[in-house]
Amino acid sequence: MAEPTVVLEKLSFLEGPRWRGGRIWVSDFYTHRVLSAEPDGSDLRVEATVPAQPSGTGLLPDGRVLVVSMRDQKILRREHDGTLVTHADLSGLARGVLNDMAVDREGRCWVGCFGFDLMAGGDLETAVLVRVDPDGSAEVVADGVYFPNGTVVRDDTLIVAESFGNRMSAFDIRPDGSLGGRRDWARFGDLPTSRNIGEMLPGLAVVPDGIAEPDAEGAIWVADADHHRAIRVREGGEILDQITLDELQTYAVALGGEDGRTLFLAAAPSFLEHERRDTRDAVLLSTRVEVPLAQ
Repeated sequence: MAEPTVVLEKLSFLEGPRWRGGRIWVSDFYTHRVLSAEPDGSDLRVEATVPAQPSGTGLLPDGRVLVVSMRDQKILRREHDGTLVTHADLSGLARGVLNDMAVDREGRCWVGCFGFDLMAGGDLETAVLVRVDPDGSAEVVADGVYFPNGTVVRDDTLIVAESFGNRMSAFDIRPDGSLGGRRDWARFGDLPTSRNIGEMLPGLAVVPDGIAEPDAEGAIWVADADHHRAIRVREGGEILDQITLDELQTYAVALGGEDGRTLFLAAAPSFLEHERRDTRDAVLLSTRVEVPLAQ
């Protein structure tokens, strides 16, 4: 596999890369911008400015963009004229700041949250998943999730990376929008026995962060946020391939490009806010992979 090349650089901390409309989209936390660019990094555009910190993005069926606004626990909607409005206020439902999300073909969004104050070194608490319907109404659809992070919807199944749970979980999406019980999509090890993050991290075999849409063989590329790599995982947990970065950690990935064989990797030296907020050494990388994005 080719050595990853730089697509974008001199950014603060990147999350939520998504391939859409022939462009790569990504959120830059501490410059408060949602960006898009050509796959080689040219024609960089600011798609939205989110003062309360952007994370995951998605598209409604009519093409309007949804953006997670992390710190005020809102989902914002970019109207066709470019203005941002509140799509949903999750402050009465979410525990901690909002995180990544997925938007399905019906326009429902599935959103995770931290569950505790990670950046202040708080002890682990589990979090909830929230469903937001196209009209902006919302409800909690799952609880007890170990830091829900990267999220995708595929064939009426919600797949969620649990960063501090050593696992990726799957939930059947019922016709009424409720979820069936959690099951392992991939288990990498046991659940943590400590609530202290510093004690817990060395015991996690994989720290699944952002995840890509499934590829044509049903496998998923996963950012392993504490082991300098991205891994390609089959349902059941078998690791099929990996891309290793020497000095940077990988925090999110997206599969795209014109032929679906470009893997984008959001990378930085660390995730801690006090280290990333005033620095500009995060990058978006890309490399070529053999199995394309599923159609």
